[in-house]
Amino acid sequence: MDVSLATWLVIAVAIALANLPFLNEKVFGFVPLPTAGGGGAPQGAHTKHFFIRLLELFVLYFVVGALAHALESQIGNAFPQTWEFYAITACLFVVLAFPGFVLRYLRKRRS
Repeated sequence: MDVSLATWLVIAVAIALANLPFLNEKVFGFVPLPTAGGGGAPQGAHTKHFFIRLLELFVLYFVVGALAHALESQIGNAFPQTWEFYAITACLFVVLAFPGFVLRYLRKRRS
């Protein structure tokens, strides 16, 4: 695989997976949650709490990291990384998740 293609693949997967927790009500996109029985939600509605979304975002960060490491190992030698690398990439992953966060929590909903 070409280095440029692998780079763009990791970026595209990172954008998709960073927004996944905010764009659907299933955990990791395919595990349904139990239906909400009462409260303010309509009957049969699924609700995913913000904590679950953050936990899902945390796990998906490591999934993208594993994909990037696998592609880097396939191309050549994988370079060792220090804590600064992980801090910066985690911040970038959160920035990539911003459009999904805006659509979920900041967009004005019309009834």
